[in-house]
Amino acid sequence: MKELESPWIDFNLYLITGREETQGRPLGYVVEEALKGGVRAVQYRDKDATSKELYETAHELRRLTSRYGAKLIINDRADIALAVDADGVHIGSASMPIYKVRRILGERKLIGVSCHNKAQAIAAQEMGADFITFGPVYYTPSKAPYGDPVGTAKLQTVAGLLQVPVFALGGIKKENCAEAAGCGVRGVALISAVLSAADPREAAKKLIALLPPLEHAD
Repeated sequence: MKELESPWIDFNLYLITGREETQGRPLGYVVEEALKGGVRAVQYRDKDATSKELYETAHELRRLTSRYGAKLIINDRADIALAVDADGVHIGSASMPIYKVRRILGERKLIGVSCHNKAQAIAAQEMGADFITFGPVYYTPSKAPYGDPVGTAKLQTVAGLLQVPVFALGGIKKENCAEAAGCGVRGVALISAVLSAADPREAAKKLIALLPPLEHAD
């Protein structure tokens, strides 16, 4: 079990990409605007892209995130993460086991894990996850296949149990961001609240202002 929180988790807004959420704008443009607004961690996620497309977009996002001092996490694909020297990988229940991903990435890369209940969250920490996302906290169509929202009470329970950072995920918007952030989490993970905003830079700024300060991040 880890001691407190990893010093690598120096972010409180975890932006997850979705090319269908950019309102027709280039993904790179929207992500850069979000970075200008203070986002310091981006998860590149695109389940419909080919390996070539994944690499090319990840390479572009690595260039952008490096420019703004932000972390780049690749969804599920350790090979793509290594190819572009990303900061880590985010995995789920259908991915390779955490210990296998760790063996591929090494100790200096981050592993995030998607969790939907307390048992999954505890298991992820015990198996070496650096941080988890937990949800869906609120209803959102993209997370409907995972069942009903877990709600803030379960989020607070999990955040209190774990020593690794927890990020609230699912239906997070400006209207409920402060409520989710008040559950003892490190921050929030979201997609459309920034990517679909008319002004992604300003949306990011307003959301970050609602989040807990990064007291333990160096």
